[in-house]
Amino acid sequence: MNSLMLNTDGVQIPQLGFGVWQVPGDEAEQAVRTALEAGYRHIDTAAAYGNEEGVGQAVRACGLPREKVFITTKLWNGDHGRAEQAFDESLARLGLDYVDLFLIHWPVPRQDKYVQAWKALEKIYRDGRARAIGVSNFTVPTLTRLMEETGITPSINQIELHPYLQQREMREFHEANGILTEAWSPLGQGRGLLDDPALAVLSGKYGRTPAQIVLRWHLQLGNVVIPKSVTPARIKENIDVFGFILDTEDMAAIGALNQGKRLGPDPDTFNAT
Repeated sequence: MNSLMLNTDGVQIPQLGFGVWQVPGDEAEQAVRTALEAGYRHIDTAAAYGNEEGVGQAVRACGLPREKVFITTKLWNGDHGRAEQAFDESLARLGLDYVDLFLIHWPVPRQDKYVQAWKALEKIYRDGRARAIGVSNFTVPTLTRLMEETGITPSINQIELHPYLQQREMREFHEANGILTEAWSPLGQGRGLLDDPALAVLSGKYGRTPAQIVLRWHLQLGNVVIPKSVTPARIKENIDVFGFILDTEDMAAIGALNQGKRLGPDPDTFNAT
């Protein structure tokens, strides 16, 4: 399993992880158990997903040493003013002593508390309760303000990213500032991307599924990627992407699919609490 170096004291993050967004709480434990058995060592959850308990149960019961499983969770929007307390509540639900990565889930610019929240995350990091801290769904302006007004540059920014929304400006900004790019909805949420004729051509060429082609594209771009599934066969399929390499021409063919269209909310206006 490939790992990438975060900008935080040599902490490494497995490049391919397992996401549990929209996985019901009562299904999360079994899904994460299946993922860990398949070889995943990076699990991504969030307070807002309502399944931290199931994730924690699976991690504690899997038989792997805690330091072998990278756990991410996230601070929800209504908790920006009480980030430390919310973090403690996440830890309690997970049943863990620390997490490997703690993210601000959305900036919610209208609320204007994300700088306050980030300062609380800096304290959590310095106290050793999160090995690294980062953000999710931040834009160039919100990231820039965060870096200008606080002391620690986020280690990662988790954003919607797939061949139909390639986020080139954000990826270039991240690279220039030592921030890793992490892709959520990397397969386009099953809303037509995997039926694209260009991916069908590549699927035939490499003898791989369209999903495997897209995940391989993410890995070769240098993205951290967190596909989600509750289907055991799909969970295993999604991690079987290290035995082939897309050539330059085929990477460019996928690059040509960009439409700049979001499937999820716009970070500048999303205001759910």
